[in-house]
Amino acid sequence: MNFDENEPQSVREQRLAAERAARRAARKAAPLDLRGAHIGAAITVIALVLLGWLGKLVALGIVSGAVLLWFSAALAWVYADGDGGRHALLRAYRITFGWGDGIC
Repeated sequence: MNFDENEPQSVREQRLAAERAARRAARKAAPLDLRGAHIGAAITVIALVLLGWLGKLVALGIVSGAVLLWFSAALAWVYADGDGGRHALLRAYRITFGWGDGIC
């Protein structure tokens, strides 16, 4: 995104819209690598099961609520970014649990 201060506003808006559309098309065409997200989700589920098994219900509610809130925020962000359907869910899943990439 380059800005030219002498460029008319209408030309700038058209150029920026074209750049956003090109980035969105490239993002939708690229495959999502979900391996790390699966690992992150598995670790989260194991932690939640352990919290429930140990009877730490307050901690279980806090952690599961935080994960749900994070996923909801990621889904809203992805939807606002122009994605929809299954691809939006996969991107939100990747945003939420993608920290598993650091483990593998």
